[in-house]
Amino acid sequence: MSFISRRTILRGAIGGAAVGVSLPLLDCFLDSNGTALAATGQRLPVRFGTWVWGCGFIPEKWIPATVGSGYAMPADLAPLEPYRDKLALFSGFDVKLDGVANKPHITGCLGLRTGIPVPNENVKAPTLDVLIAQKIGGNSRFRSLEVSTCGLKNSYSYHAAGSPNPSETSPAALYRRIFGAGFQDPNTLAFEPDTRIMARRSVLSAITDDRRKLMRTVGASDRQRLDEYFTSIRQIEQQLDLQLQPPAPVKDFSRPAAPAGEGKGSEMGQVMETHRIMADLLAKALQVNQTHVFNVLFSDTASNLRREGETTTHHTLTHEEPTDPQLGYQKEHSYFATQSMVAWKEFLDVLSAIPEGDGTLLDNCLVLAHSDCSIAKAHAVEGIPVMVAGNAGGAVRTGYHLAGNGDSIARLGLTVQQAMGVQVERWGQLSMETNRTVSELIA
Repeated sequence: MSFISRRTILRGAIGGAAVGVSLPLLDCFLDSNGTALAATGQRLPVRFGTWVWGCGFIPEKWIPATVGSGYAMPADLAPLEPYRDKLALFSGFDVKLDGVANKPHITGCLGLRTGIPVPNENVKAPTLDVLIAQKIGGNSRFRSLEVSTCGLKNSYSYHAAGSPNPSETSPAALYRRIFGAGFQDPNTLAFEPDTRIMARRSVLSAITDDRRKLMRTVGASDRQRLDEYFTSIRQIEQQLDLQLQPPAPVKDFSRPAAPAGEGKGSEMGQVMETHRIMADLLAKALQVNQTHVFNVLFSDTASNLRREGETTTHHTLTHEEPTDPQLGYQKEHSYFATQSMVAWKEFLDVLSAIPEGDGTLLDNCLVLAHSDCSIAKAHAVEGIPVMVAGNAGGAVRTGYHLAGNGDSIARLGLTVQQAMGVQVERWGQLSMETNRTVSELIA
């Protein structure tokens, strides 16, 4: 059979993908196939996630007055007191612009996640979550899961320019994706490989020889492009192989009930409820190793959140609300900043409620929480608030506040990747480039 005819069969097997197909499309195919759980007795997997809230913070209500472990929790961090020992707080780390125009609500978020000054959504490199997923995401059903709880399908997880991983906005749709067709309950006794998975695996195997022959006949440029494509095919093969193996039992897991609502809406009460439901579903997915990587968008970087009965959004308030003369800051903007930290605390509640090994699911996670700016009114990308939660199975140290004093925020991105096992010694570009690990974070 010729390469072309086998490619035609392959196109049908993976839902229309052909040479040059984007990785997100292939990931969508994987999203409905395969599961991989660690065998009983093996080391528990370490998971990585990001949690993003929009429009920054009120500095005097968020930045501790002292560094180290003995700091006092400011007002907006007070809800997080139960997680003091599970959190590392970072203030004073900057996205460097290097003469590139600051694109409001984009440069800060994507600069932090790529390590480079970013002029727009045409990112010049994969975001750090994708780099980490390439390291730890291969032995799970989904390379990563992305959710948005504010009703907007935005995502700040990018494979490359113009290739974001789309966010799920509906709790019901998220449930169907994770626990609907294709999900294999690890605690059921019966296991029968899905014949459709077997057929797809067989089709992929059929092109192996042709794939090797083709790579020997093309030039360097075409070889590079084809290698990217065939790498994604090999990832599919690995995922399908895992789907054909029975999952290992998972202690204390029970399949969650399907949520009733779609969860769309930007009113704060709606968003908080959607967030709670999606957090629970994500935690269950992590528990049974449906994914090892996730991205949560609590509110868009140009936050569309609003109070019940109001039409003015959080983002609009950051620019139009006058500063309260008694408080010294914008009172309504402060409400949304505070509620964002309440939501973050509730997310940690869900992860810490699931026992795992000698600790909890949170202990085996590293969650990077951050905003897109510091002072929203000025779109400032200096001093963007960042937190790390969880201990990554013992790979990171928490329980302190560290001030960056204007250092490149890429230092945090570099260190997080290293903690997750990515072999990288230097990361970022221009003045964001760094080889300086945040030693305080590495255990």
